Amino acid sequence: MKRRDFTAWGVAAALWPAAARAQPEPKRVGVLLPFAQTDSEVRLELDAFRMELRNRGWTEGKAMRIDVRWAAGSLEQLRSVARELVATRPDVILTRSTPATAALLQATRTVPIVFAPVSDPVGDGFLASLARPGGNVTGLTNVEDSLGSKWLELVKEVAPRTKRAGVIFNPKTAPGGGAFYLRSIEAAAERADVKIVSLPVQDAAGAERAIDELASAPDAALIVLADVSNIRNRRQIIASVARHRLPAIYPIPVFAREDGMMSYGVDVVDLFRRAAGYVDRILRGEKPGELPVQGPVKFHLFVNLKTARSLGFDVPRSIALRADHVIE
Repeated sequence: MKRRDFTAWGVAAALWPAAARAQPEPKRVGVLLPFAQTDSEVRLELDAFRMELRNRGWTEGKAMRIDVRWAAGSLEQLRSVARELVATRPDVILTRSTPATAALLQATRTVPIVFAPVSDPVGDGFLASLARPGGNVTGLTNVEDSLGSKWLELVKEVAPRTKRAGVIFNPKTAPGGGAFYLRSIEAAAERADVKIVSLPVQDAAGAERAIDELASAPDAALIVLADVSNIRNRRQIIASVARHRLPAIYPIPVFAREDGMMSYGVDVVDLFRRAAGYVDRILRGEKPGELPVQGPVKFHLFVNLKTARSLGFDVPRSIALRADHVIE
């Protein structure tokens, strides 16, 4: 080897480690999910989030690392994994639901947090205002003013004789302890001459007992609120409804896909996709307190005609025609 070749090689070899050290560290994105890792619906939401980040130039494993933590429906585990996730020093954390966001804010007031979704972030004390959050958290909500009245309207269209509507929720996981949704439902019920029966429950067994009691009187229907507990216990709730042949409306499509009669609510997959936009902006230097909370833009009506027939109800053609998805 010629001396100048050796010298050039030696200089390059000496410079290579310095160049390698100059490469930027991947950004760290944490994700906190209150459900079990086996929940197929939540995995769809997470896939949408990952895909949108890729579309925005964040290649997982190179420009960015994603650390996902699951809580399997346990509030105690949720608080524990929230602390663990914060300890990894992420650049930003995506979280789903009111309880998960609350757990993160107990663990940190500095790490940026994006929620997708939280129903009432101002009422739950997560931020100062929707327009100017002002702290370390922002995100997307899953509520519009007409949601409660829409649930009741759909139930009444399928079961016009409904006189009592039970509203089932877990006070520990529902927004405002359940009061947030109850207010709008009760306002709609007064106009529709329907009595609202509050059904606070703690677990799947409690949900079954509450539905048994609701069904003991005639002309009853069920409204299932969008809270972590109901989503986790959805199979037991759907089975109890089927046993009593109750008309019921659910908050997200997975209920209808898993034999619930009808669901109406926000497209959470779309919220996760849009949340990736806020995560992208935060990774590029923007502050969450300066990013206004966004509302939902996509709602889906799912109708399961097979389930409706098995429960003894005929879904009006008017509902079937405006449904986004009809399950035969």
